[in-house]
Amino acid sequence: MGIAGSLMVLAIAWWIAFQALLPFGVRSQLEDNSVAPGTDPGAPTIPGLGRKALFATLIAIAVWAVLFYVIEYGVLTLDDIPGWTSPRSP
Repeated sequence: MGIAGSLMVLAIAWWIAFQALLPFGVRSQLEDNSVAPGTDPGAPTIPGLGRKALFATLIAIAVWAVLFYVIEYGVLTLDDIPGWTSPRSP
């Protein structure tokens, strides 16, 4: 896996992990009884984006490490997929 491929895997894994972590641990203004005038009652009081970004980074690095190991060391190949017929070059 090259540098560009590694960066793309990291970016995609980070974004998916970050989006998945967004709803965890969030309390709305309505739940905290602290609705600011002119804001939506469902808006979060303390979203904790920095902490979620850190956890998303750790998850993305773990996903990248597993994929790097699988690709670089040939643990799994396309021939391991049942029913897969690899194209033959002439």
